[in-house]
Amino acid sequence: MRLDKYLKISRIIKRRTVAKEACEGGRVSINGKTAKPGTEVAVGDEIEIRFGDKVLRAEVTRLAEHVKKDEAKEMFQIIENN
Repeated sequence: MRLDKYLKISRIIKRRTVAKEACEGGRVSINGKTAKPGTEVAVGDEIEIRFGDKVLRAEVTRLAEHVKKDEAKEMFQIIENN
């Protein structure tokens, strides 16, 4: 699954265009490497997103094309949020 789509479906980022812009701006990395919006995401990958001086690190635990709002939190596990 594409990174920008995953971020939107998992509701880590609310809009796909915002997720795409974050990736293009170099603020998102997967397993320590800067990622583009089309980078493929797999279960077990570690995603790091930088929002200004804050950093969110999460591990991908599940992939799904469609999920309900309350099930979206099962798609990732937060490692660090500061």
